[in-house]
Amino acid sequence: MEQLPEFLLNHPVLTMAFLAIVGALMWTSVQARSSTVISPGDATRLINHENAVVVDVRGDNDYKQGHIVNAVHMPFEQLSHQTKKLERYKDRPLIMTCKNGQQGSAASRLLKKQGFESVYSLGGGLTAWEGASLPLSK
Repeated sequence: MEQLPEFLLNHPVLTMAFLAIVGALMWTSVQARSSTVISPGDATRLINHENAVVVDVRGDNDYKQGHIVNAVHMPFEQLSHQTKKLERYKDRPLIMTCKNGQQGSAASRLLKKQGFESVYSLGGGLTAWEGASLPLSK
């Protein structure tokens, strides 16, 4: 422990790399906590018992290949400009989904910032949905 300051001074590249990795890990954990991630099982419970609305933020081609039944299609790129279309669902839980969960989490955070209260992200996206052998509509 006594040699740590000397090591840090003698190896500035390693020190900077270490600090960058620690910072990235902290940033990722903060981002993950700011959106509520749910499993496919929890999503089906919300859909069946609380009349949740699924919002698919994938592109047009991906959506046409298969989506959750009755999902509202709103590509991620258009989401920030077209949240008015989701206003009618403001009193219902919204489940944001994408291919693997990344854009769904970002979409969830965006809608929470715009005043939507009950917004969730489908953890693992449609990949997890299919992995749980749940149905898709084409």
